Order: sequence, then structure tokens, then C-alpha cells
Amino acid sequence: MATAPFSAVNAPAASRAGAPTLIGSVQRALRLLESVASHRDGAPAKQLAREAGLPLPTTYHLLRTLCHEGYLRRENGVFLLGAAVPRLARDEALQNRRSKIVEMLRSLCDHLGAPVYFAVYRDGEIELVSVADSPETPAVEEWADFRATGHAHALGQCLLSQLDGAARRDHLDRYPVSSLTPHTVRSTGALLTRLAALDRTARDPLRPVIERQEYALGTACAALPISVGPAAAALAISVPLAREEQLLPTAERLRREISTLLTSGTFSISI
Repeated sequence: MATAPFSAVNAPAASRAGAPTLIGSVQRALRLLESVASHRDGAPAKQLAREAGLPLPTTYHLLRTLCHEGYLRRENGVFLLGAAVPRLARDEALQNRRSKIVEMLRSLCDHLGAPVYFAVYRDGEIELVSVADSPETPAVEEWADFRATGHAHALGQCLLSQLDGAARRDHLDRYPVSSLTPHTVRSTGALLTRLAALDRTARDPLRPVIERQEYALGTACAALPISVGPAAAALAISVPLAREEQLLPTAERLRREISTLLTSGTFSISI
């Protein structure tokens, strides 16, 4: 005999009777958080239970859990918001900022007709934040860890050029120069000389850093510094070597876009 399809008719009795579910518990916990947030000086459990429309035993259980997780704290018999709540707001704000950056990179990719890369130097590390490309203009494959090969790609060289001498040497002590291709810079001394020539205090602070086949054969890249707060940061583009004549004109268009972004304050956000 065929088995009847699963439906509300043959669902388990507990589910039909409104037994507790995970989503239901989350909803009840959020109602409690909203009730606590409405009382600047806190509120006792019984009052919160009434306001949230919850049974008192359920309220006590959720309050204990929320206190344990740091979302609430109990002081003098009342419950107040805990230290974990501001972190939720910060995490949401961070996600919003990153979403804006992703959208901006996609727009630049479409406008420039080239993949666009955004990276920052933070806590002693090169961090590739986001990349925008398309099937027609694919990004360079990260075949060797970007963090460890900053000496070999335009993004890394642009970031390192924004550091002071001590920070540069510290980075290169941790990530020594190594040959990735026959075109990679050969020594730490040669790299430091190159970086010193990229004087960011000069008249032209948005001069591009150009790299040809040092990280990936068949690819040329250009990177430009950008200000996003205290961290060193850079935007970059890449083109196939067969289209190298497009690199500098595209970098110049990127430079104009960066100037517009900086003037408008679009990139004056910490990430």
C-alpha cells in the first residue's frame, strides 16, 4: 500500500500541538531581549514575562540562557542588556560595510572591463578583502598565498610601500622574498629599493604600482593606494599580458574613480 505524503494531517502529534521548536525558542528569546531593551534601568523576570507574553518558567529558562551567553546580565534582581548585544550591532555594521565594498567593486569591474581587487594591511598581514570579476574578465587565480607573497604581486607591493621601514622589514622577515616566476624580484634588497622609490609623500600619491608576470605568468597588474582609515589599503586591476597595452589606461581610469570615491567619502569607512 502506498505511503501517504507527509503533511499536517500525518505530522507527529507533538508538532501539531505546538511543541517547542528551535525557531520558536529564538523568537521568544528575541521578544525578551526587546522587553529588556525597553527598560533603561532593567526589569524583573515577572514583568518581562508579562510583556513578552511568556510563561514564567519559560522566561526564567531563557533569561538564564541569555545571561550565560552574555546577551543579558542580572543586577539587583533586574535584567539588563549584556556586553554581547553591542557586538551584534558591530557585526551587522561590518557586514553592511563589506556589502557596500562588494557592490562598489562589481561596479568598478563593469566600468573598467577588468577584474578589481581590494586588499588591506592589518595586524601585520596582507588581507585580500574582496575581488570582483566576470566570465569575460576572470581574476588571477590565487595559486600562492597572497599573504606570504606580497613581494611578488602589485597589491602586496603597494601595501608594503605604505608601511614605514621597520614594518616593511618585519613583514619581509616573516615572509622572505622568493621566486615565484622568472620575473619575480630577486632579493629583499632589490625589493626595498623598489619600495623606497614609491614615495607616498610625493606630489603624486596615487601613482600606480606596476607588476608584470611576477606573481603569475601571462598577467600584468597595477595597484593604487587608497585611504580607508588607519589601515594601509589598495585597489588593483589585472589584464592578460596579451592586452598589456590596456593596463596603464585602465589604471588611470581606476585612479580617477578612486579620486571620486575619496572626495565623496565613499571609502572613508573602516573595514
